[in-house]
Amino acid sequence: MEDTVLVVNCGSSSLKLALFNNQHRKLVSALAERLGQNDAFAHIDGQEGTIPLDAGAGHDQALDTLVTAFRDLGLMTTAPSAIGHRVVHGGETFHEAVLIDGDVLKAIESCAGLAPLHNPVNLSGIRATLAQFPDVPQTAVFDTAFHQTLPRRAFLYALPEAWYRDWGIRRYGFHGTSHAFMASEAARLLDKTPATTSVISAHLGNGCSITAIRDGISVDTSMGLTPLEGLVMGTRSGDVDPGLFDFLRSKGIAADEVHRVLNQESGLLGLSGQTNDMRSLCELADHGHEPSQTAIDVFCFRLARYVGAMMASLSQLDALVFTGGIGENSPRIREETIRHLKLTGFELSRDLNIHHGQFSDGHIESPDSRFPVLVIPTNEELVIAREAARLAGSDIQA
Repeated sequence: MEDTVLVVNCGSSSLKLALFNNQHRKLVSALAERLGQNDAFAHIDGQEGTIPLDAGAGHDQALDTLVTAFRDLGLMTTAPSAIGHRVVHGGETFHEAVLIDGDVLKAIESCAGLAPLHNPVNLSGIRATLAQFPDVPQTAVFDTAFHQTLPRRAFLYALPEAWYRDWGIRRYGFHGTSHAFMASEAARLLDKTPATTSVISAHLGNGCSITAIRDGISVDTSMGLTPLEGLVMGTRSGDVDPGLFDFLRSKGIAADEVHRVLNQESGLLGLSGQTNDMRSLCELADHGHEPSQTAIDVFCFRLARYVGAMMASLSQLDALVFTGGIGENSPRIREETIRHLKLTGFELSRDLNIHHGQFSDGHIESPDSRFPVLVIPTNEELVIAREAARLAGSDIQA
């Protein structure tokens, strides 16, 4: 039986699994949703129907159920050779992926205050797989690790220095696994080496971030201490004036309520009053729903403004790259964003922008564009699988 790598990605109420073979081909993926609720269920891609889970099922039961299903399908007849976990926040402790041991678990837990919605559930997934596969090497791959190359001028806030020294308050950045993949894929498409490639990578999904990558390393990014900073997102506000907190407090709104609204009821959902799904917003806007068009306008303008800001960290630009669910699948968003960037010299080919999926090289710029513009599908799971295989020393090609 060939070696396999299991990739685990835990959300607050979800568990995603993907199984790769030794040729980096995904064999199967699955998702458990609504964990901790009475209607929890799981689904395996390519299979009909759903798998019910016990009321209040947690990550451990979801993992056990899906692994059993993988075995029943004949895809996991033996334990995987390696397991890779997505971990959102590694603080300043982790600059790269690491094999998980007791000290690593403690360090991930110590970063929980920086990502209270993410790190605790990431730990739940790790502990569940350690219990089920105690002899399999397991790797933590951190969203923040790729951004540990940020220079001080990019990661420091203009706050009392003691706040950074004593409490670690600084900009960390996220989506690092996706941005790292973009850097290597863009280099390949441009026939360059990663160490000589400089791009601006825009990861646009329900969460959104943009990163300046100079000679293969991250030198600036839009997300900060938490994933709330930066671009307009599905339900997150992105940048707001910190004075907003005092103003809302004067209106009797407590800090925890402000935090909830900024994370869960803002962004595209807050602006439109309807949905955080960009496809639905575009349909609503086409039918004359003005708040939806406003949400699209703010999203694209904020993104364009950040593209311009990222250029300050680069001495050359080899390409602007769009990725993520919105970045890969919305010609409208790409077009409306580039329209704000006339002074920078970006120009799109209308046909290539609309039909980019028919072309293997990813280019969507017009011949008159000063810079290439690429659309590259992200593959964070593959990056995690490669890192897990590399650190485990398995026969899977790393």
